[in-house]
Parts: sequence; structure tokens; C-alpha cells
Amino acid sequence: MVGKVGKDFFGENYIQNFKDNGVHTDFVEQTSDAATGAASIIVNDAGENAIVIVAGANMLLSSEELQNVLPAIGRSKVLVCQLEISPETSLQALRMARENKVKTIFNPAPAIPDLDPDFYRVSDVFCCNESEAELLTGSSVANVEEARRVGQELLKRGCGSVIITLGPQGCVVLKAGESNSKHVPTTKVTAVDTTQ
Repeated sequence: MVGKVGKDFFGENYIQNFKDNGVHTDFVEQTSDAATGAASIIVNDAGENAIVIVAGANMLLSSEELQNVLPAIGRSKVLVCQLEISPETSLQALRMARENKVKTIFNPAPAIPDLDPDFYRVSDVFCCNESEAELLTGSSVANVEEARRVGQELLKRGCGSVIITLGPQGCVVLKAGESNSKHVPTTKVTAVDTTQ
């Protein structure tokens, strides 16, 4: 795990929770300059969620600190990034991974409309949900066919493969150089809480 937490109760708890669950924490820094990030999650009666994120200390993870992690990135098989750290730092991590032949998975969450085009090119797997895909492309993603069309647009931007998750409709998977997309349906369930 690479990230930054505040020198506060929540930061201490995050680090301990990681350790308790076997997550390597040598690259989780603590800072007094910001509080630990937090998310407020609201779940409606249908089990769908709305999330408000306050990134806090994670946004202070610097380029210099990321350079200290390069040996660990180089020894990794896969690097997963998202946007709960600064986009610049996340993009730098993905570039470092690619330069070291490490597979990259990028989830553009929380989504931003002006995503740097390099994110697509350095993503072996670009995985987003329907609302993120809509924000990034300006096209509706309400069903499998729309997800296929939007997935093709994302592939054209340079991704190795694209996964668009569609909640109860499953997901659509597309790979560069392949003409067919794959719809992976889900088993119908009664959603209680989609944050688990």
C-alpha cells in the first residue's frame, strides 16, 4: 500500500487495520499537515450508494515520496491506482510501473472530467463504472449496448483493455485489437449495501 494518512486517530487506525489484514505499510506515510482522508457513504433503499470523499492527507503524497517507492513498484506484478491521491502522482506511479513492465490497472474514481489523456495510454486495464464512463466521454451509459460503444471510445484513447461496470447489469469487457466485447452478467440479488 502506498499512501498518506494524518497523524490522528483515524490514521493510526488505518495503519493498524492494514497490518491486521496483512497489508504491507512501509510506504504509508503520516503527516501533521492534513487530516486522514474520509468518505461519507449514503445508501438508498435500493442499495445504491452516493459517496462524498474528503481526500485529506492522501492528496499530499508527493512525487519525491513516490520515487522512494520505485524499487517496490519495480518488483511488483501489478499496480492499481485511482484518483484518491492527486492525479499527477497517480499518473506518475502508472508511468513508473509501465517503465518497469509492471501491469497497470487504473480506476478513475473519483472521476474528473479533464482526465489527462496519458492515463488511457498507461493503463493496461482501465476499469470504471457507468457514471465515470459517462463523465469521461460525455455519452450515456445506461445499458450494455451503450457501455460497448463507450468502451470502444475509451479503447481508442489508448487503453489496453476496458472494463465498464454496470451494477446489476454486470460489466462489459473490451480488449484492444479484438472486435468483440464481452458482457459478463451478474446473478440477480437484492442489494442491501453496495459499499461492502
